[in-house]
Amino acid sequence: MAVVRVRQHVNPLAKKYQTPASPLDWEKVYTQPSQPLHIDIGCAKGRFLLKMAQIAPDWNFLGLEIREPLVVEANQLRSELGLTNLHYLFCNVNNSLRSLLSSLPTGTLQRVTIQFPDPWFKTRHAKRRVVQPELVAQLANYLAVGGMVFLQSDIEFVAVEMRDRFAENPAFERLSTEEWLAQNPLPVPTEREIGTQNKGEPVYRALFIKQDYS
Repeated sequence: MAVVRVRQHVNPLAKKYQTPASPLDWEKVYTQPSQPLHIDIGCAKGRFLLKMAQIAPDWNFLGLEIREPLVVEANQLRSELGLTNLHYLFCNVNNSLRSLLSSLPTGTLQRVTIQFPDPWFKTRHAKRRVVQPELVAQLANYLAVGGMVFLQSDIEFVAVEMRDRFAENPAFERLSTEEWLAQNPLPVPTEREIGTQNKGEPVYRALFIKQDYS
């Protein structure tokens, strides 16, 4: 397989990423479309979800990623392994999430992870960060009551911004009174998480639960 060069950072505001993804035909994507769904926003190469799908066959997993070559490669590996509860989709989540979730079977979205997103350090690039208030509001609309949102980053100001935006939405209740979770509640760490911890550097984590606030 030829090595595909992929840019580490992609500007989601660029013109080429402004076309929303089409709604998915969930019956065709998953063998058991009524199973609970876990969406990983910004899944990169998708290795985290690959392991999750293998150890939790009673869940469906969807990875969303803006770098198309990574999605193509991840879906090839998924097909080689014969995993029917895993799918990767090329999209800009900030303009595609609503159309994707609008056709989702009610109550199936039960877990969302946003892990180590691109930090976009400069203030003038803040709109490029993935966790915008609109994204939080859309997840509030479609996540099942009792569903979970797990956030983590190795950049503290990014983690604070993500945490605060979910905390500001009345649909979400933060699960821990500690400033940051000491441990990842999921059984699979990401590659970035492992690398950060191996360097002895901190990972900033927060966990939210969807409330019945209607």
